Amino acid sequence: MTAPRRSRTVRTMEMDMSGRLAVGIVLVAGLFVRAADLRAQSAILNLPRTSQHARITQRIGIVDITIDYHRPLASGRKVFGGLQAYGDVWRAGANENTTIEVSDAVSVEGQALSKGIYGLHMIPGEASWIVIFSKNSTSWGSFTYDTKEDALRVTVKSAAIPHHEALSYDFDEPTDRSVVVTMRWEKQAVAFRINVDTPAIVQRSLRDQLRARGQFEWQPWMEAATYLLANHLDAAEAADDLGKSIAIEDRFENELTLAWALGAVGRKSDASAAWAKGMAMGSQAQIHAFARGLQAQGLRDEALELFRENMRKDAASWVGHNEAARLAVAAGDFETAVKEMKLAETASPDALRSQHTDLVRRLQHREDINR
Repeated sequence: MTAPRRSRTVRTMEMDMSGRLAVGIVLVAGLFVRAADLRAQSAILNLPRTSQHARITQRIGIVDITIDYHRPLASGRKVFGGLQAYGDVWRAGANENTTIEVSDAVSVEGQALSKGIYGLHMIPGEASWIVIFSKNSTSWGSFTYDTKEDALRVTVKSAAIPHHEALSYDFDEPTDRSVVVTMRWEKQAVAFRINVDTPAIVQRSLRDQLRARGQFEWQPWMEAATYLLANHLDAAEAADDLGKSIAIEDRFENELTLAWALGAVGRKSDASAAWAKGMAMGSQAQIHAFARGLQAQGLRDEALELFRENMRKDAASWVGHNEAARLAVAAGDFETAVKEMKLAETASPDALRSQHTDLVRRLQHREDINR
């Protein structure tokens, strides 16, 4: 038996329903595509994020400070006092915890912070902000933030700035003992200062470093001693280090440095003997180069004393005239300094002639060449 024929009306309705179904499928597919796009910032999968990941590191002395964070965009929104309410804890970035890691003990706004990695949170205010260093550094945002886990809180002032679209952290005003960490986003900047006791940290670190390969060479022991002396630390420890340096290889450099260490601990006769021995061992050019190295270390008076002694070896040499010029500069006598440096220029080897010509020019402009 043949199937009954469907009417034209029925066929038309079926075609219409089929067409609507096709359109519906396309629309649903489009929704899935858009939903997938919205879900591209996955907490589980490695996909592109709107708030890009960033990491910055600054070394202060021998301490590394690292900030790891995500950079949200302002995107035309009022952020502080709007999207982020005043008085509420904020993750100081986007996505996972913003973290700050210090490789040794530091102080933040004058308060001690131990070595470690911390979750960085902030509480924005209209004029002042609270910066929080949390012992928990593995959370997502500030949703599970707990005051009981605070390692440190400091209060700082905020400052108005021109629009800053992407949140950023910067290390401003770096020295060998401090740096200012500045957060900038939208129209606000918040800064806090980190200080590092570099001499004390280096002194402690040297003991560990000198247990490694360097313990078998003369120079690391002398470099350690020079650092201690230049930073007015433990002169007795410096003298002990120099004894180890000399035991490995006796040189004019470590003998002269030993003389200053012994003098600093009151052993004047021993210091004089080490000084005389060192001066006899080094050539005039070697001792001049060593004295210039002392100036670079900040041991200015010791370098000038060495110039005076070294000139006596041969006052008419280029080294002697160069050192006479440097002593004149230290006394503020630039006229004599220019005269002596011109004599050094004439007597110097060809390879050093241009350097002396430049030194003459600098002295004519009354520049302190001992720095």
